[in-house]
Amino acid sequence: MALAVGAMIEGQTPNTVELANLLPLETERQDMREQWLRRLLKNPLLLAPRVMEPFTREALAKAARNGQTVLLAMDQTDLGDRMALLVVALRVGDRALPLVWRAEAGPANIGFESQQRLLEQVRAWLPAGAQVLLSADRFYPSAALFGWIQTHGWGYRVRLKGNVLADTGQGDETTTGQLAQGVAERYLSRVRLFTQGRMTNLGILHEAGHPDPWIIAMDCPPSRAAVLDYAARWAIEPMFSDFKGRGFDLGSSQLWHADRLERLVLIMALAMYWCVRVGQDDALARPTPLEKKPGNKMTPTIGASGNSAAAWSPGSSAVCAD
Repeated sequence: MALAVGAMIEGQTPNTVELANLLPLETERQDMREQWLRRLLKNPLLLAPRVMEPFTREALAKAARNGQTVLLAMDQTDLGDRMALLVVALRVGDRALPLVWRAEAGPANIGFESQQRLLEQVRAWLPAGAQVLLSADRFYPSAALFGWIQTHGWGYRVRLKGNVLADTGQGDETTTGQLAQGVAERYLSRVRLFTQGRMTNLGILHEAGHPDPWIIAMDCPPSRAAVLDYAARWAIEPMFSDFKGRGFDLGSSQLWHADRLERLVLIMALAMYWCVRVGQDDALARPTPLEKKPGNKMTPTIGASGNSAAAWSPGSSAVCAD
């Protein structure tokens, strides 16, 4: 694994032939290096959660120290129409680090069964008593997902599509889109979602110049600040960019098996952890002249950064629970 991670950092490519050429292996033939790498990606004993566990436990412990809220994001990215990748990531500064992931063939949304498996894995690695705020995009919310989050006492900001059934208790059943229609801001408590009647609070914010409103389900009393907590999810976008076109170019992978893609992502994730750790250590050991000046505070390496909505919004506090 160490050789593969080193090759990934140097080559920044998912192409097994190019990666194989960078492996520091003594072989009789060049093609034997590629065979070695292919066997690694096919190895059923190479389990990503088992390899990632010490790294993620350490990152989660740092995120939770001094009573800080652990900021998690769950989102999905597609590799064309060939593969979909669901990831739960931890916010670190202004970006995110992948904790667990699952790949499935095809472009379809990955449902609750896989979501639950990833969330359960992260929950097992959390320090005792850690406060969590989970942000999730509107790709596939469900009554089952809300039930899991509420059962385990996590804070949440989940963006909803406009077609989700909603009952405010003040009349006929409507949809979240109709509740957001024609309003710049709206805050509703104890709204029943889906046909199963999952109770939550809603915050709706439609800023000028944006085509769609934010319709955010949340665990705490709804407010503008609580809606803006959802902005913490955007840290996962630079991570996806690093996985794809701006970094390791995962989209150009020719792998067609989900398990092999998951192992390739494991190599990329370890490379990403190494790069982030080097950057953190460099910032501490060799601060810039601006960072050395009295009164200047360095950007936190764990948790929301000072210029993010989640850092200054009152709603981001872990005590904002209903």
